[in-house]
This record gives sequence, C-alpha cells and structure tokens, in this order.
Amino acid sequence: MSSFPPSGRPQPTPQTTTLRQRLADLRGPAVPPRPLDARALAALAANPGCGRRALLDGAGVDKTALAAALGSPASFGQSQFAIVRGNSFEAKVKGDGGAELLRLVHDRVGAGTEPPGPDARVPDLTAAGPEGRAARTALALREATTARAWTLLDHPMLALEVAGTPAYLEPDAVVVHPDGRWTVVEIKSFPMIDGAADAAKVGAAARQAAVYVLALERTAGKLADAEVGHRIVLVCPKDFSNLPTAALVDVRREHAVTRRQLERLTRVEDLAAALPEGLCFDPARPAEELHEAVSAVTAAYAPECLAACELAFHCRERSRAAGDPGALGRSERGELGGLTTVEAALAAASGAGPADDPTAAALHHAARLRAEALEQAAARPPHHAPETPECPC
Repeated sequence: MSSFPPSGRPQPTPQTTTLRQRLADLRGPAVPPRPLDARALAALAANPGCGRRALLDGAGVDKTALAAALGSPASFGQSQFAIVRGNSFEAKVKGDGGAELLRLVHDRVGAGTEPPGPDARVPDLTAAGPEGRAARTALALREATTARAWTLLDHPMLALEVAGTPAYLEPDAVVVHPDGRWTVVEIKSFPMIDGAADAAKVGAAARQAAVYVLALERTAGKLADAEVGHRIVLVCPKDFSNLPTAALVDVRREHAVTRRQLERLTRVEDLAAALPEGLCFDPARPAEELHEAVSAVTAAYAPECLAACELAFHCRERSRAAGDPGALGRSERGELGGLTTVEAALAAASGAGPADDPTAAALHHAARLRAEALEQAAARPPHHAPETPECPC
C-alpha cells in the first residue's frame, strides 16, 4: 500500500514537524528555505566532516547572504549570459518532444532495443510543491517501467534523504528504456571538441550526476523490473556549433564516493540539538551575533572549500587565526596527527614537542636536516655568472 495520502504528499510525523520548526528557527522565521541541489550535495559529500555546512544546508540557510553579512562575501554561480546560453541549448536539445535527445540516448546506450519513434512518452510531471512533484515523478517512473516504452522525463523531481532531512533534486532529464533501464541525462553548454570536453567540467558533471543516480536508486529499489544505469549521457554542443552531441560518462567511482560520504554525515537533528536555544543564522541579524552563531558549529576548512562553499573565506580566516593545520590542506592536517595546531608543529620542529610522539620526532629531524642544508649552502663560495662580453657595436 502506498505511504502517500490522496494529495500525493507523505504524512508528517511529530518528530518531523519538530525538526522543521527547529530548522526554521535557525534559519529565521521569516526567511524562506534555500533548497539543496545536486551541486551542493556533491560539495557536501566532498567534506563530510564539516558540521557547519551540513547544518546550514540542512536548515536551508542562504550561505551567500550569510557570508556577505559576516563581511566575507564570495561570488559563485554562472553569469547571466551563460545561463541564457545554457537554457537556449537545453530547449534546442529537448525540442520536438525530445526526439533528438532520445536519439542521442539510443545511439549511446540503446543497443539491443528498438529506436524511439514519434510515439515516445513525455509525461506531465507538474504538481504542487517539491514533495508533490517527487511523488508524481515516482509514479511516472513506475508507469514508464511497466509500459516498456521509451519515456522522457523532463526535469523530474527526485527525493533523497541527506543527514536526516529530505533534499529535492532536479536533473535535466531521465530516460526510461523499453527494457526497464533508467538513464540520467546531463545537458551542459560547454563544448565537446573532437569528441572530448574539458576534464574538470566533465568531472563536476559526473559528481553532480552521481547524486541523481543515488536518488533514482531509492525509487528503483521499490520496483522489481527497474535498473538505474551508472553510465550517464552527457549532452554538449559539438565543436564550435550549437548542434548537440553526446558522450557516455561512467560515474561508478563518483557514485561510490558520494554514497559513502553522505552516509558519514552527522544527522542534522543531532547538530541542531547541540546548539544553544535562540541561535539564529538570519542574515538580517547583527554581524556580532552572526559571528557567534556560526562559531558555535564546528567546521572542517580545507583549501578545496574555496571552490565549493560560500563561507570559505570566512572559515579560512578563522582557521588561520586558530592555527588550524587544515588551512594548509587535508593531507597536511592528516600527516600532523596529534599536533592539532601550526604552533604545536613548529614547536615540535624546534625540539619542544612530545618526546614519545613519532610525528614530533620526524618534524624535529626534518628541521635539523634543513638547517644543515642551509649551513652548507651558506658556506659555499658565491657563484658568479660569466660576464657577458660587450657588444662591439
């Protein structure tokens, strides 16, 4: 029996209602929640030890506005021109009932099945609110898998529980094959030149698509005949034209990493329960109050955060002020072991570290070798470059 009422939405439990109220208080009663997207989840999975980002994203806090209110703004996002160009290209790819998009998917992963014809299904996924759209998408996926026909789901809504709270994700498209396979389609406006695109951009698209695959697997687990493909179809402009072309991207590695990291996240209700009452991240609050609120949640800053989090500049400043070795990099923080500050590491290098700590001993040995090398370099006679003869002219 379905767990959804006639409205298509799951019934809230008292615990869910209490958590939502608590998160609304943290966000600010008059501040609407900022929804999580696949990009944010991929960045969150890359740093699962950061309770600050997990709580703020789970509560729907606008981190861009919060960073500006803290005095450490960070600019993220595409330019308006790039957004318009991307929307135009996506509309071109999905035009004519998605015929071109379905053809590209069949060419890349449709071997052994009949090519899509003019009778391909494009169900209407409109519903009230993200919960309603997610329920409508789940129903459309079930109907398409049972019908055994080519089906294009344009901007479906997928639900994925992250740290105990639901996140609603919207991929560009999901295609259901006649054999019951589901394929995620990512449409990007960066070019694919001679069959290859920029590796960094493809990697970002793969990490984003891996989140969609995870969400689809939650729905497919309830259907016996459904199978979620771990190879997504990436559609980009061909060379320097506006014509679409496609390539297969294997996201099994990104899928495994993202799933493992999301499972490691501390649940949002646990993070919220550890905070004092009255704490609020409303950007309209005074800066001193916001600094105190943000400092109450532990963070795990690393230089990689600069490319993925709006609060990175604020966290970097606090990390440096506290002497956190994480400001140097995650690997450096791991190699220092029990030396939890830069000051402790410098003291160990000077010989003032714990006598029974192998890391401190290694640092002291390295410092001695460096000092000896500098002494030998200073003792060498200066090297003079040969004089250049003057030009006879």
